[in-house]
Amino acid sequence: MAYAPNTLSGTIVAGGYGVGNNSNQLSEPFDVHFDSFTNSLLISNVLTHNVVRWVIDANHWILVAGGSDGSPGNTGAYLNSPRRFTLDPMGNLYVADTFNHRIQLFLSGQINGITIVGSTGVNGNNATLFDRPYSVALDTQLNLYVTDTYNHRIQKFFRY
Repeated sequence: MAYAPNTLSGTIVAGGYGVGNNSNQLSEPFDVHFDSFTNSLLISNVLTHNVVRWVIDANHWILVAGGSDGSPGNTGAYLNSPRRFTLDPMGNLYVADTFNHRIQLFLSGQINGITIVGSTGVNGNNATLFDRPYSVALDTQLNLYVTDTYNHRIQKFFRY
């Protein structure tokens, strides 16, 4: 939703066509990032298991990461309930792939991700494993911070 100053009602800018996995629908959107270069929103679409780009004033999304069919998966091209994501200055996408217990890196323009931390489908509590990572952040030196939710900690990984 977008709200003009001093108004109480908003305008739908993405979704609004009911829940689903069609390209004009969202299914539990969780995180959003405005991309000024493309005048679009990047959206984590949790129950469709993907991250999508919705250009402002468009009526559909474009797949950025994950599957387009709404199915979860654990390969480089699929995600399982991605919650939050971040971008680095080069446009690379870092996704907290929550139920795969990993962080996926999608290089700018690529649809196959690389597991950079965690182990696909394996949860744990040592320094290299997660139990449901929900969020990621980068600092100015590109060190990666991960909320390891069910282990009740934040982990830092040096520059990726």
